[in-house]
Amino acid sequence: MLYNKFSQFLKDKYGSKVYKLPLNLPVTCPNRDGSLGWAGCIFCGEEGAGFENLSCEISVADQLEQNARYIGKNYGSEKFIAYFQNYSNTYLPYELFVKNISEACREGIVAIYISTRPDCIADRYMEFLAGLKEEKGIDIVMELGLQTVNYHTLKLLNRGHTLAEFIDAAIRIREYRLEICAHYITDLPMDNADDVIEGAKIISALGVSQVKCHSLFILKDTELERMYSRGEIQPITIEEFIDRTIRFLEYLNPDIVVQRLIGRAPAERTVFCNWNTSWWKLQDMIEAKMVEQNTCQGRLYKAGNSLVNKIH
Repeated sequence: MLYNKFSQFLKDKYGSKVYKLPLNLPVTCPNRDGSLGWAGCIFCGEEGAGFENLSCEISVADQLEQNARYIGKNYGSEKFIAYFQNYSNTYLPYELFVKNISEACREGIVAIYISTRPDCIADRYMEFLAGLKEEKGIDIVMELGLQTVNYHTLKLLNRGHTLAEFIDAAIRIREYRLEICAHYITDLPMDNADDVIEGAKIISALGVSQVKCHSLFILKDTELERMYSRGEIQPITIEEFIDRTIRFLEYLNPDIVVQRLIGRAPAERTVFCNWNTSWWKLQDMIEAKMVEQNTCQGRLYKAGNSLVNKIH
């Protein structure tokens, strides 16, 4: 096995194919509403991550029904993940958060995945989710945007948080026996291969259960596009992206599930996306090179105080 693929993990855990159903809530982000800033991250567009989401004005129940009908018909699945995808969902007022998350506990939903920022993890929300997990017997995964462990890059990206907030969030989420998926961009031009390796090590050390790797796409009408047009940022080569992604996997705990290796965005919304190469072709290229190099996820991973254990 080259790496711990999400699709196989879901099939093994739930006994059949499982697909994510994206959900869109009327929520924003503290980096957009003035609490931390107004502009958001330099790579984030007005629609956030929800390029294909239904309107947030549609109820959670109706969004689930519409998406399940389409995906079930086209992919033959009867089990789904309710994925609260866009912006920082735990930034929603508590009562609305409880209402919408509870509404997702429907027949056919085997898990709830909730995307948010590391600095938007409050104990009250985690207590509710832990109780819901126990009451409904449903898996709950918090998807945290980390993107990089390099402090200088986080600042340049205008993330509004540092690595410390991610570490704190991961520790507290695990205290409530909830799972974590970390989002990581492996090809940030401000980072290098050592940053990517360190990211894999930190994610592994924190007991994160899943990762979602992204490639950096440059959306129109963002600060990142303006920096790109001024020549201040230049994407790394496709070869370096493949090498970095493989290095990330090599240092990643082999038990961590890899949701995906590459991000994607609509071509009409970007000025740069994946070197004009389809995501599946990029994935094939990564896997082919891993076979060529006779490597796999976790090949260079070392758990715990391995040197101390060797000495004693």
